[in-house]
Amino acid sequence: MFTYAEENYIKAIYHLQSQSEKEVSTNAIADAMDTKPSSVTDMVQKLADKKVLSYKKYKGATLTEQGKKVAAGVIRKHRLWEVFLVDKLDFHWDAVHDIAEQLEHIQSDELINRLDKYLGSPDFDPHGDPIPDANGNFKRTEKKLLSKLKKGQRGVCVGVKESSPEFLQFLDKKNISIGTKINVLGKEFFDGSMVIQVGRDQSFISKKIAENLYVQTN
Repeated sequence: MFTYAEENYIKAIYHLQSQSEKEVSTNAIADAMDTKPSSVTDMVQKLADKKVLSYKKYKGATLTEQGKKVAAGVIRKHRLWEVFLVDKLDFHWDAVHDIAEQLEHIQSDELINRLDKYLGSPDFDPHGDPIPDANGNFKRTEKKLLSKLKKGQRGVCVGVKESSPEFLQFLDKKNISIGTKINVLGKEFFDGSMVIQVGRDQSFISKKIAENLYVQTN
């Protein structure tokens, strides 16, 4: 059993570790958790004692296989609850993250397994992120950032890199969501901005927006 704080640390380290093959520094963890490096050091030492990570002074922390399993379990709960909130309770996709952050700490495996079955064992959450199965395995899909597409290419939105409410609300204004077909009509060489077509509508988006949208192309 782990405390809420411990689970949050394990999840944060998991996400940071997935971005690099090196140890995750205490400063990086502190930034992710919005806390002091000294507090991080205390926590990672506790987690090292629980065998969920290994910690090397001046280098950082890496999750053990057990730690990765714990992290995947928390992520699984979070993303299943997001599906439930959107599909069954009619929450909007920009309003579920904070609620799921609370629900992800429920410890009942039976409840989560029943929730998964009730939802039809979804592979992805409302933001396009993969939901690990009960064994911690993620379904992988081929995807690329919209910013990588060239003029004349088309893609289907399958996920978002940025999931803040503000960004999701911006996408709503552009009628972009998971499953939306996007046609790149033009791309500026100077700054990477794009003119795209969604349905019958054409609109301008910045490079920053394009760098936060995942698409699949055929």
